[in-house]
Amino acid sequence: MPVPSHRSRRRYVALGDSFTEGLADPDPERPGGYRGWADRLAGHLAAARPDVDVEYANLAIRGRLLPQVLAEQVPVARAARPDLVSLVAGGNDLLRPGADPDRLAAALEEAVAGFRSDGADVLLATGVDPRLTPIIRRTRGRVAVFNASLWSIAARHGAVVLDQWGADWLQDWRLWDGDRIHLTAEGHRRIALAAAAALGVPVDDGGDWRTPLPPAPPRALRVALAEEAAWLRGFVAPWIARRLRGRSSGDGREPKRPVPLTPA
Repeated sequence: MPVPSHRSRRRYVALGDSFTEGLADPDPERPGGYRGWADRLAGHLAAARPDVDVEYANLAIRGRLLPQVLAEQVPVARAARPDLVSLVAGGNDLLRPGADPDRLAAALEEAVAGFRSDGADVLLATGVDPRLTPIIRRTRGRVAVFNASLWSIAARHGAVVLDQWGADWLQDWRLWDGDRIHLTAEGHRRIALAAAAALGVPVDDGGDWRTPLPPAPPRALRVALAEEAAWLRGFVAPWIARRLRGRSSGDGREPKRPVPLTPA
């Protein structure tokens, strides 16, 4: 697929949920805050164009469902007149039983069409293949359907797709936080470089983001069982409890970077 090439990409706005907010990638400049792949991508965009002031906003908020992203973040982003938008959402929806990937894709496509009509480049991202993750792998079928729709949307509207489903190196559990939902700092670093490559942004990285980590030593059975139990207690149970109460981890939160500014 040809990569759209905007005249400058001077203004980048990131939309989405916790993945784009950057959870599990602590920001050394903001105690208690998170950096993440979108912040890192903004840095790569700025480094590639030292002759211009690249501006960056991040409207993503953890826990947001796709309809919330479309209703709350898309109008703000379009009003900012960006040259580049990353729109990565739907993962929280697909975790829920009964999620309809076709309906989600149709809603997403309307937003993509709007941004493209404004003249902005759009970056989408497939979901990661959950085949190796207990419980979450039950969502594999609907994630695959949603991913297939993303490729079709991109082809129809000239968007760019960051292919996480086909990235075998993402199957390494060492790139994931203990909740198995969010990437570590190294995972975010690699995704930012993968996104830059998909967009055709020159980055002098040596292509190391594609290289799998060295083989991990085998885990003893008792260690593996203890880790599974800790995951169920520490992450799965609280997630279910929030669903039952109708609560979200993002309730009451505001975007970390609501207006376009030059990256730090």
